[in-house]
Amino acid sequence: MPQAPLQQFYIPEDQSIYLLSQDDARKLKEWVALCRTQLEQLGYRRIELVGKGAYGFVFAGVSPDQRHHVFKFSRVTLPQHLQDRLEEEAFMLEQVVHPRVPALVAYQRVRHQAILVMERAPGLNLEEVSLRQGRLSPRLVVRIATQLADILRELRRETTPAGAPRKPVVHGDIKPSNLVFDARDETVALIDWGSSVFAQLDARLQFVTANVMELMSDNLQQTNARLGDVYFIGEDQLGGALSSPRFDEQGVAGTLYALASAQSCRFGHRAIPATSLGLPMEFARTLDGMLDPDPEVRLRAGDHFITEMPRLGRLVMLDLPRPQEVAQVPVWSRALSREIDTVVYSSRKAFLREEGVEETLNDVNDVQLDRYYRNFMQGMGETEKAFLAAVSRLGKYPVVGGLAVRWEADGVYIDSSLNLHDAGLKRAFVAAVNNMVTLARAIHRRGIFKSCLFNARDTLHLERTSPDHPFVVDPSLKLSYEVSAVPELEDRSRLHSYFEDGPDPEELLVLPEAIITSLQALNDIHHTGMIIFEVLPSHLKIHHHYRLLDPSREQEFHDCLEDIVDAVKLIEGLGISGFMKMPYKDTRFFPHVARQPERYYPRDPRAALARAMSEQPVGGESEALREGLHQAQR
Repeated sequence: MPQAPLQQFYIPEDQSIYLLSQDDARKLKEWVALCRTQLEQLGYRRIELVGKGAYGFVFAGVSPDQRHHVFKFSRVTLPQHLQDRLEEEAFMLEQVVHPRVPALVAYQRVRHQAILVMERAPGLNLEEVSLRQGRLSPRLVVRIATQLADILRELRRETTPAGAPRKPVVHGDIKPSNLVFDARDETVALIDWGSSVFAQLDARLQFVTANVMELMSDNLQQTNARLGDVYFIGEDQLGGALSSPRFDEQGVAGTLYALASAQSCRFGHRAIPATSLGLPMEFARTLDGMLDPDPEVRLRAGDHFITEMPRLGRLVMLDLPRPQEVAQVPVWSRALSREIDTVVYSSRKAFLREEGVEETLNDVNDVQLDRYYRNFMQGMGETEKAFLAAVSRLGKYPVVGGLAVRWEADGVYIDSSLNLHDAGLKRAFVAAVNNMVTLARAIHRRGIFKSCLFNARDTLHLERTSPDHPFVVDPSLKLSYEVSAVPELEDRSRLHSYFEDGPDPEELLVLPEAIITSLQALNDIHHTGMIIFEVLPSHLKIHHHYRLLDPSREQEFHDCLEDIVDAVKLIEGLGISGFMKMPYKDTRFFPHVARQPERYYPRDPRAALARAMSEQPVGGESEALREGLHQAQR
């Protein structure tokens, strides 16, 4: 039987180790342990894994002379030409000298393993900051923008600090996770130069070289650009244009927009423009211009950003109080004693693709393109991409549950079960949820989208020798569930199946009748949750999350789950099939809204702060109000 195209089931790029097969997980752990050993042999201590990407892993450690360094290892499974990028990254990093760029320490090989050593910038990357805080304050966004404009000016330089000629440098992958933020002085540092190249065109889009022979060579007939994160790079870089400093302007624009809006991509600007985010008017309009589909508008806005940010950075800005955002669909906070490793699986997304869109990237050979874009979002409109990215962002929080979004002619209907297991993140999570709703409202087409969020630590793994043999079920295998201590006051729930609206072309696995029968019996018991069967040639993953809402029927519930496990040995074929059950019948309806209205930062922030203070009851000032008052006094 041929392999089912499992990639059609949308899965975010950051896969949990808990989703790997036992053998793959063992190999990964062994490789990480080997990297640690190699660093220890070099004299480093306090070693920790701090990041991973399509091309490699990043560790941190302290040198014998107490300096903090980071170390990048290439994935050994990559082709050699991709592993060699690490040496090229070291060379490019040497070309950039700037206080906001951590310097190269060394490039070395240990037992055929290349290691890139760099200074470690203090703080957290801005993606982590954004996930913790939600929308960053307009003042902080402008402060970050001022520093990024300064970095871009340095990258444009055609001379070294010593005055020697140098081609402009293109970083090629500017995004929040590649910017380390030091909260003590609110400075940023640009890291990860793995996509950097020398620019072929300057900022005026003229060939950098004056050498006639080089102009005629293949070096300037095809791009030398590398593909950065497709959630943030601009259309020119994605489309294979010759490299130029303009690429990084697009990365900066996408980054600033994402930080101001609490998103994880650049795509939402049509539905949620920068002019709707409470930013200073000139800055917001510049940002929208840099994200505009018209290339000429982008160029003018980019020039304005580079030249005017020093002035805009001197604007008097305070952190004004923000009203508490109310979740547009229910969000439940439940403390949990164990850790959550959330993964999002989504289906029913084919309707989000635009008909007649030319597939221009099928011949591009790039690891990141395959993981992030080609199989998932290519062919979609900007807002549709933003919606998918917004759903994926929910999975970066400790949350379990599900979504069912249905678009009709009159608006959008949303059923949801979102259970957040860290109350301290609720404000930021609510912002992410509301962005998802706002983007859904801006999509005008008929269809349905469903998504499950589950704890990968609970995923069950089974093996078989070949597709012709049954899966081996360990007698101790159990489907876990929680029990609500007190029955929750809600109407009878209903089954949400990926098949309830007809066969789903993105799910190719037909489950045994015994499992379907058990699921139907389960549906008569008041509960919420989901189960997904993901069948590979020799590996089965059962993702699940169940919460029983009627404790009086726990024995029946337990028996149904056992029956499902007993029937796993009957599964045949390859593919994915899933069911989810929502606990509530209060479906939320939202009329279509194509674009959010304009909202700007006040011209006189001190007056706005005074008004906010006067509207507060005596002794009822919020922490944000008090901090704003202190800023104004200073």
